[in-house]
Amino acid sequence: MIDVAPHPLLDVGLLEARFPTPLGGTSSPEWLTALLREDAEAPVARGEDVRAAVRDLLRHAGYKPTGRGKPASEYLVRAVGEGRLPSINPAVDACNAVSYHSGLPVSVVDLDAAAPPLRVAVAEPGARYVFNASGQEMDVGRLLCLFDAAGPCGNGVKDSQRTKTGPATTRTLSVLWGTTALAGHTAAAVRWYRELLERLGAEVVEHAGRPA
Repeated sequence: MIDVAPHPLLDVGLLEARFPTPLGGTSSPEWLTALLREDAEAPVARGEDVRAAVRDLLRHAGYKPTGRGKPASEYLVRAVGEGRLPSINPAVDACNAVSYHSGLPVSVVDLDAAAPPLRVAVAEPGARYVFNASGQEMDVGRLLCLFDAAGPCGNGVKDSQRTKTGPATTRTLSVLWGTTALAGHTAAAVRWYRELLERLGAEVVEHAGRPA
């Protein structure tokens, strides 16, 4: 179970996936990488209303989702438009496809690298974590985050390096950072995301989240 702290705007989606083989031994099929192109068709669509609502969600507790701290979904739009979004692994590529088309930021973490219990809540002011292999840190204070026993490890901007997927990953948790301002949008994105993961051969469980 994943505890979710009360929040007036959060409409979170939670998908656990178990892949048949470690991600390092597989590559993304062409049908999946094709979804990372501007001309790809998808059952969900982003728009200015989505971009604005997502920013409102992330700024609710005082975080500023601008500049380098903008939602990950906005980065994807720019990266795809400039043709510089590479394939990483099937789990991350599926995450990026859903995030790009839906406009919702999505976190994906290696469940075996995260220590239970897991919860979703706003991070305390001053909270930080390393978000890349170079050791760069991000201030995640006042931002909605996924936490494990060691602290925050994911959010709608940049995920923690310590729980990112890698070659040995077989189990993931995806967090769709949706908002109640977009009725039905998170549910539609979750449905499509689940279809993609199952098409990849993963066993998928959707978690409702337990009120904290």
